[in-house]
Amino acid sequence: MELVTATVRLAVPPGSASVMVKNLYVACDPYMRNRMSEHNDAAYIEQFVPGEVLGIFGVSKVVSSGHPDFKAGDLVWGLTGCEEYSVITHPESLFKINHPELPLSYYTGVLGMPGVTAYAGFFDVSKPKKGDYVFVSAASGAVGQLVGQLAKIAGCYVVGSAGSDEKVSLLKTKFGFDDAFNYKKEQDLNATLKRCFPLGIDIYFENVGGAMLDAVLLNMRMHGRIAVCGMISQYNLEKPDGAPNLFCLVAKRIRMEGFMVLDYFSTYTKFEEEMAGYLKEGKITFVEDVVEAIEKVPAALIRLFSGRNVGKQLVIIARE
Repeated sequence: MELVTATVRLAVPPGSASVMVKNLYVACDPYMRNRMSEHNDAAYIEQFVPGEVLGIFGVSKVVSSGHPDFKAGDLVWGLTGCEEYSVITHPESLFKINHPELPLSYYTGVLGMPGVTAYAGFFDVSKPKKGDYVFVSAASGAVGQLVGQLAKIAGCYVVGSAGSDEKVSLLKTKFGFDDAFNYKKEQDLNATLKRCFPLGIDIYFENVGGAMLDAVLLNMRMHGRIAVCGMISQYNLEKPDGAPNLFCLVAKRIRMEGFMVLDYFSTYTKFEEEMAGYLKEGKITFVEDVVEAIEKVPAALIRLFSGRNVGKQLVIIARE
């Protein structure tokens, strides 16, 4: 990555429907690794173009607008550029921030894309029932920590996996998970899951893939549901791992479904109100891992993919 300095005019061209924004926060998210690789699947998000500004989710303040739905001073979140100022040529993709009394950084996480991902993946894809046994991998991340808390609100039993003892403690003491384990210390994931779920798993919220998915398949209950959000363990592999236990889908009548958050943005207004309510009532808590200054973005991404972050990884670009 390269940091480039340039001069910009803080106004949109006359007659343009674009919006110019000052970026306040940008998010580092696992999906960005996939945008750094070529994909044959046209349905997946477009890859980054070498030499161009990274597209990234962020929180911004409108500086100038030619669009009737936005005016200077509006606070928004959505896809922007990894830069101090951005011109958004399709501002229909931006969302106005309706709860500025909450931390604005939350709109990179619990009230932004990861929040919608957790909510849609758990409620719309997994279709939980009270009393379900729920397992969440990468459970201390931006999405996983929310899935676990939503599952508790729904009356489920929840176990999470994470990559350090500090993260395991966080899951149990701050996010209210019933149990959690450090997968790096477990020699036999199948045995670990049998210990945590002696009666089996109803819902698996999949974030990692690989050996974890294969062990989960052996421990799913009849008619279980697997919501496939991501597979972060596979993103840097030249040859992705297989899943020898896939026949469990047939034998146990398991429904395994992938989903993309873009398909659920139309429900955002309802989601924002519900999640903001949970935050204000203390039913949901959210942990962030924050660094400051745009030149720290590459290091923050490396921090995310090496597992050193604790909570949602984000970068402060400017103080409002």
